[in-house]
Amino acid sequence: MRDYDEVTTFLGEWGPFQRLIFFLLSASIIPNGFNGMSVVFLAATPEHRCRVPDTANLSGGWRNHSIPLRLQDGREVPHSCRRYRLAAIANFSALGLEPGRDVDLEQLEQEGCVDGWEFSRDIYLSTIVTEWNLVCEDDWKAPLTVSLFFVGVLVGSLVSGQLSDRFGRKNVLFVTMGMQTGFSFLQVFSKNFEMFTVLFVLVGMGQISNYVAAFVLGTEILGKPVRILFSTLGVCIFYAFGYMLLPLFAYFIRDWRMLLLALTAPGVLCVALWWFIPESPRWLISQGRLKEAEVIIRNAAKMNGIVAPSTIFESSELQDLSSEKQPSHSILDLLRTRNIRMVTVMSIILWMTISVGYFGLSLDTPNLHGDIYVNCFLLAVVEVPAYVLAWLLLQRLPRRYSMATALFLGGSVLLSVQLVPPDLYYLATVLVMLGKFGVTAAFSMVYVYTAELYPTVVRNMGVGVSSTASRLGSILSPYFVYLGAYDRFLPYILMGSLTILTAILTLFLPESFSTPLPDTIDQMLRVKGIKYRQTPGHTRMLRDDEESSTVLKSTAL
Repeated sequence: MRDYDEVTTFLGEWGPFQRLIFFLLSASIIPNGFNGMSVVFLAATPEHRCRVPDTANLSGGWRNHSIPLRLQDGREVPHSCRRYRLAAIANFSALGLEPGRDVDLEQLEQEGCVDGWEFSRDIYLSTIVTEWNLVCEDDWKAPLTVSLFFVGVLVGSLVSGQLSDRFGRKNVLFVTMGMQTGFSFLQVFSKNFEMFTVLFVLVGMGQISNYVAAFVLGTEILGKPVRILFSTLGVCIFYAFGYMLLPLFAYFIRDWRMLLLALTAPGVLCVALWWFIPESPRWLISQGRLKEAEVIIRNAAKMNGIVAPSTIFESSELQDLSSEKQPSHSILDLLRTRNIRMVTVMSIILWMTISVGYFGLSLDTPNLHGDIYVNCFLLAVVEVPAYVLAWLLLQRLPRRYSMATALFLGGSVLLSVQLVPPDLYYLATVLVMLGKFGVTAAFSMVYVYTAELYPTVVRNMGVGVSSTASRLGSILSPYFVYLGAYDRFLPYILMGSLTILTAILTLFLPESFSTPLPDTIDQMLRVKGIKYRQTPGHTRMLRDDEESSTVLKSTAL
């Protein structure tokens, strides 16, 4: 069976067909950008305080002093979850006593918000927090909602590959786009927190599944030069573009149900793409459906104004395809040798830490000083130069130094946030943006780097396990943000420290830049700083025997 790229060389690299596929598949990613981060506004927590009923028999003075004060960021603010016991202050009010003058407020008994809360409507008309009172004793429910969304993402990432391998890339792409759009629409009619959260899990499953399907479909249809551009810049920048649209929607629509409805509507438009995006010819060939693949290739040639050969696939190739048997490998192969075990463990740590940093900083948007809509937009905009920089670094510089530099940048500026004086809060916001820039660049590069470290026989499994670790990091990320309720700088200290430690760890990974990809586990590049026993017959894929000997000696030291 000839290589697919060899068979389709007559199509060219960047004709009308390739451009159409590039932009349509990239455009299908846009809803993922604003749906994925919509929880920043849907589950935002406005300023709130205990409700004092209008029917309470209180004087104006006692009503103004019914909420105790607490220290926050160096200033006294009304407590969000406590009030003075209403019966006691009503009695003092009836006796004509004045708060602070006749009664020592610090000695008064307090109680919880038994009559509910009053929420500020300065920024949001409503969120799921204000509708279902997810504050005080129930404040853990908002981050749980986000974590369960990422649980859905985790489940979707585990099953989407198998589904697209069995039912086809195009079918899975559109079914899961419909799943994301449909369950998002149902969320608008949620009756309670539990219903909203269950539907959010399903939205997460659909979101990652259509992202993966679009990614795979594009890489399989497009030629190698365009394929690299599509996978590193196309899907990423269009995702960032969707992310930029989110604060625009949220600025004009302050009610969470109407906002969610508006964010769901663009997904319906993606249905029209069904008539323009074909199935992957590579997948059809793998299923033995050569005639269908040939029809798609001929249509592509016609669109590009190229005359296709009279015969694209020989009849003998179908027989060769059916007789091919690939050796099977299991996930246990990722632990077979000491070297691949170390690569796997280090990759898991790397992916998990980067994911915690990326999603933690994105979800922390409401806690930044300044306008939340502007901050959200800037956090999205900063991703574009990060993706471009990552692409340039991957073209010209060693992988591990590029990764380590991006992580050191992100981690060091996050650790510096705590040193900024309170009156220079804009500087703190700039540092957070720089941190997001560094972490995003690392996130973009880690896909390519990890794929180059693993050999062909287990590359898909290696990247899959690492990606799963990334999902676990995203599940944990809302609770890093949640820690900010106890100490404003604690999330930045933790994320910054973990990012710097991971940057150091990255320096021990092998360098894969300008090195042929390994095909077998024995050909894998060696982790730095670990002694290995040389076994008979051990080989590595390097440029020549002399370089192989030199590298083996240096890694054994």
